[in-house]
Order: sequence, then structure tokens, then C-alpha cells
Amino acid sequence: MTDSELDPSAEAVHEDRLWRDDGWTARVIKNEDDDGWAVEMIKDGEAEPALVGPWTMGRDKKNPKPLDAAAFRTLVKTASEVLRRHEQQRHAMLHKNITVNVRGEDVTVTLDIVPDEDDPYADLKAFDPFGAQLAQARVSAGFKLSHASAQAWVEGDFQRPG
Repeated sequence: MTDSELDPSAEAVHEDRLWRDDGWTARVIKNEDDDGWAVEMIKDGEAEPALVGPWTMGRDKKNPKPLDAAAFRTLVKTASEVLRRHEQQRHAMLHKNITVNVRGEDVTVTLDIVPDEDDPYADLKAFDPFGAQLAQARVSAGFKLSHASAQAWVEGDFQRPG
């Protein structure tokens, strides 16, 4: 791929095998796994494609079907959904919360993992039913938040977990 194909400030392009518009680039490429074709969707500013999938053969059964506006819109929608699902999955992995009942009061315990390359860690926090923070502790990024660990932390008056 050339620098001009990756330049987000470049003009819109609507060619048979290359479409660039609305912050996305679609490129029809030779499928390396077989004799067919594939399409890759790259969001402007990203180095890796958000989506790579099979592409339809043209009428001659040799060349790819040309890209068009409808196909491009569908590809943008699909690639955007893939990115959204990845972000939701990442958020779910890095942010957890559990509510426990201690001495008749609900306490919500949250764990927010900070995936720092050099020193990953997590923030463990406790909140009362009105959202006021009761405590905070820095723990290892590998800390497992469970009902039992949350209950023990709250019942232990928020002593930093070992």
C-alpha cells in the first residue's frame, strides 16, 4: 500500500478496486489462501485492517467484482461493528464491578485495570449506594475480583489485599 493510499487527508477515491471515503479505505486484494479475491477495510490513521473478508468474483470468473457505493457502505458498517465489538470486549476485560452486602449495606466494588506496558496495575475501589467512594487501593493487574474477594476486602475494612 502506498503512502497516498494511507493518507487520511487524501481526496475521496472511487475506483473498481480502491474506495476511500468517510474515514475508511476499502481495497480489493488477491486472496493469498486461494485463487479468489478479498477486501480489506482500513480506518484512516490505522496501520492494520479492521476487517478482511472474501470478495466476489466478477462475471468473467477471473477478476474481482468492482467496488460500488452500496458495497462500500455495507463494508463500512460491518468494519465499524467489528471495531465496536472489540472495544466492548476490551472494556469488559479491563473494568469489572461487583456489589456485595456487608452489615446490611450494599457496597459496589470496582476493578479498573491499567494496561501500562512497563508497570500494569489495577485500581480497586469501593462505593456506597449513593456513589460516594469509600476506599481505593492499588493492586496487581492480575488481581481477581470475585464476590468472595470483594466481600473480604469490605469486611476487612478495606485493608490492601495481599
